[in-house]
Amino acid sequence: MFMTAMWGGHPLIQWIGFSVLVMAMLAIDLGFFHKKAHAESLKEAGLWSLVWISTALVFNAWVFHSFGHQKGMEFLAGYLIEKALSVDNLFVFIAIFSFFAVEPRYQHRVLFWGILGALALRAVFIFAGLALIERFQWISYLLGLLLIYSGVKFLKEENEGEMQADESALVKLFRKFIPMTADYRGQSFFVHEKGRFLATPLLLVLVVVEFTDVVFALDSVPAVMAVSRDPFVVYTSNVFAILGLRALYFVLAGIMPMFVYLKQALCAILVFVGIKMIVHHYWNIPISLSLGFIASCLILAIGLSMLHNNRKASL
Repeated sequence: MFMTAMWGGHPLIQWIGFSVLVMAMLAIDLGFFHKKAHAESLKEAGLWSLVWISTALVFNAWVFHSFGHQKGMEFLAGYLIEKALSVDNLFVFIAIFSFFAVEPRYQHRVLFWGILGALALRAVFIFAGLALIERFQWISYLLGLLLIYSGVKFLKEENEGEMQADESALVKLFRKFIPMTADYRGQSFFVHEKGRFLATPLLLVLVVVEFTDVVFALDSVPAVMAVSRDPFVVYTSNVFAILGLRALYFVLAGIMPMFVYLKQALCAILVFVGIKMIVHHYWNIPISLSLGFIASCLILAIGLSMLHNNRKASL
């Protein structure tokens, strides 16, 4: 009975097995390899990025084998979309850590717990979004327009890395109602001093990171739902993309200035998936075309960025 129970069109055992896999990998990440706070080198971050990407591709192979070519392509497209859009999220994380002067050795802890929160929030967003689209088809048009608007607005934005944290209502509200220490206490979010518990500025940083992820999820979750309406495919592709964010952050922090045309690629992807969501009921754009467009945008952005850097170096 338990083995055949269904949730979101998939056996419950598949959801449980996936959750166990994720929890085990996170436990190994934080409990073993990053138990001691330290500044992560570019080499270490690169190796961990490779581990997470390889794990996602192995899982993708299982999706191909278990659910067929269509679902496998949907997972890959969803993973690439979420991964690509997450890059902009990481730019903001860099600005947040810089603004709050968080030491590199403590940034991993914030990102780790931020990712855990993001996994829970994405699950709520995905299942609520799919349920609403299933019941009210007009919502897909609204989400498509939101993605197109986000892409155009993103292209026009200047100074994307500036973080006006001191003007944030969230930050002001936190400082007003939550007793907090004046400075950091290592990697602790809370401390017990003078008979009471106090939050540290690191907890405030975590709250800002979580809030930022919620804002970005308003773009990325509908974008992934544009290529698949299967809850298991949408959620697992989102999760694998998010799991690699921590390592990818430390990689990007070191090489970010190199990819000067990545912003334009992300804008094009947002506009494309927005159009795809709007025309879904009239023309179902093949997943292979979607995947090819996304990959082409990223490859073109990287290639043009490399040419730009080479020309700049030769001057």
